[in-house]
Amino acid sequence: MANPDAGVELLERALAYTRGTLLHVRPAHLHRPTPCAGWDLDRLLDHMDDALDAFTEGAVGVITLDPTPRALDVRVATLQLKACGLLGAWSAPGTPGTVVVGGLPVPTPYVVRLAAVEITTHGWDVAQATGRATPVPDGLARALHRSAEVLVDDSDRGDRFAAPLTPHAGAGPGERLMAFLGRADRTRAASDALRTRPA
Repeated sequence: MANPDAGVELLERALAYTRGTLLHVRPAHLHRPTPCAGWDLDRLLDHMDDALDAFTEGAVGVITLDPTPRALDVRVATLQLKACGLLGAWSAPGTPGTVVVGGLPVPTPYVVRLAAVEITTHGWDVAQATGRATPVPDGLARALHRSAEVLVDDSDRGDRFAAPLTPHAGAGPGERLMAFLGRADRTRAASDALRTRPA
């Protein structure tokens, strides 16, 4: 976890995955539910917009925590641009060794890797809501799972992530990552329910 450059490379892969899932968002999807309990895609996109702003702020050393919700006025094109801006900010020379989050210093590699975990998770949420169910690439999922095991603790459960789930037998790296973060693939759950339903 000590090499920020490795974290930036992981962030780049996370952003590429999530930008790909955003390509499939259509107006008809906005009120579909996401794996985040009680959140539709409209609300998730607004949250993603705020998160990209916060993680970009972190590249200059401070993340301002603003719990005030904003009206949803930003959509996919802006999210795509902000994703590019985020990667550029963290790739620039001179990023700080620590980032102040809520008044507390946090090592930069943790912030960058947490950004990668959160961005990928929400990209997966978008894919679920649009019905595409695009899996997280295996290599990215394995790297993120290692980071998530260090970064996500009990205080994150119930707010950003749900309680961990038990992955199904034969689950791939992406499914195991999402199970650790408390998310289940709806398409798999639906197909499993059909297979186990009595005739």
